[in-house]
Amino acid sequence: MGWTELMPVQRLALPYLFAGRDVMVQSRTGSGKTGAFVLPILDRIDPDLRACQALVLVPTRELARQVEHEASLLAGDSGIRTVAVYGGTAYGPQCDAFARGAHLVVGTPGRILDHLLKRTLDLAKIEMLILDEADRMLSMGFYPDMQRIRGYLPKRRINACLFSATFPLHVVGLSREFLHEPETLSLSKDHVHVTDVVHSVCVVPGTMKDRSLVRLLEVENPSAAIVFCNMKRTVHFVNIVLKRFGWDSDELSSDLTQEHRDRVLQRVRDGKLRVLVATDVAGRGIDIPELSHVFQYEPPIDPESYIHRAGRTGRAGASGRAITLVAKNSIEEVQLKGIAKEFGIEMAETPVPTEEEISDLLDQRITARLEAGYRARGEDDQALLQGLVPLARAFCASEERSVRIALLLDDYHHRDASVPTYPARDDDPKEVARRVSPRLIADVASRDQIQLERLQRLVPLARRLCEIDDEAVLIAMLLDDYDQRPPRLATVRPRPDKSPERPSHGGGPRRGGR
Repeated sequence: MGWTELMPVQRLALPYLFAGRDVMVQSRTGSGKTGAFVLPILDRIDPDLRACQALVLVPTRELARQVEHEASLLAGDSGIRTVAVYGGTAYGPQCDAFARGAHLVVGTPGRILDHLLKRTLDLAKIEMLILDEADRMLSMGFYPDMQRIRGYLPKRRINACLFSATFPLHVVGLSREFLHEPETLSLSKDHVHVTDVVHSVCVVPGTMKDRSLVRLLEVENPSAAIVFCNMKRTVHFVNIVLKRFGWDSDELSSDLTQEHRDRVLQRVRDGKLRVLVATDVAGRGIDIPELSHVFQYEPPIDPESYIHRAGRTGRAGASGRAITLVAKNSIEEVQLKGIAKEFGIEMAETPVPTEEEISDLLDQRITARLEAGYRARGEDDQALLQGLVPLARAFCASEERSVRIALLLDDYHHRDASVPTYPARDDDPKEVARRVSPRLIADVASRDQIQLERLQRLVPLARRLCEIDDEAVLIAMLLDDYDQRPPRLATVRPRPDKSPERPSHGGGPRRGGR
């Protein structure tokens, strides 16, 4: 591999893993953690035993391919067989790899669960379980699948380890389900604990702050977040932008009555509001344990306010992320550097995600939820949905029609994951098409330019799903769901009569209006 020395996470974790101890390791992407768990796995595997002996669960297909490739290189000519398993590809080659006796299986939870349900994968001989990037895995909605996977693990004790960049409460909860009395190892400074806030800065063009914030939200996919702004009018602007991009958001500023503020905050605490946009009136006295992210749309005028803002996350023994957006080549960059120096904060630079990166993440996140929704249906319902597969493919036959399927995917993406789908019915697919087509056409026509722009990035996913036999039924499920929802419940994002005035950025500190 060309390694001349161990990286810090490897020096820290390897003794525990070689000793068979369960550990929770806090380490960021690119820190060398793959080697930290692959080397002990290879040491534990018996090449003569034709069975899965180690399972690594990861959130994305790219990471599955990367981990499997690195494991294959490290295995060399030892006879240890590895395989990457993820959705969006045919089942056949993966089943063949299992039949040949793959020793190390690296996969996404949804596809691993599919193989377990089909009995093409057996975990009876497993010795090691690794949960990699657990915070991202849970943000993509894999928790129910992981709970079901746990039922297929042997009743005996196996060595389990969890790697995560942060340790939010839901990650700590996951560790208790899979790990036995784990040690907690952290690369954060010189101490070992789970309480930590990762501070990041994202430098963007001043006129692209709103779009950049939306992109960061899509990638981070927070369970609950606060977006801090300095001015009340900026709060209002950002809240409208987020709503138009499909986010469930609300605003909080000194203009609101105390009763209204309490009502908004209660929605956040109850998990009924994902994004709160606020001035510093929300920066003090708020205790929301599940708050995973704080976004600062601009650095605070008062440096001490940064600590109060960032301190809204990483509470109650959890950890979180504080991401600050600053306008490129502006006074905001100078302000944030001064804050970091004053309080001794290490700021990691976070690039603005590209549209390609977001499309790929949405592809994987939505597909995982769709597969979970399909598995939740009974066998009779699944059989009935097969009758709608030709209709699903017909809807993706052209670019114009694919946008209509993208609308269903976007609606599904922003819908509460706990909302049940409707049961399938034994209807003639032509009748379903007759009912659904006019509604979809009208629904697409009701969207404004920003909303249509958002739909376009889901078109490739719509067409890809319709091309694969095993996945076209997922589109059929959405069509059936849409067919049975009353038209008045069709989701259309809030659309103001005119675009809000865009606040200026980077022009220096302004006082008042907070």
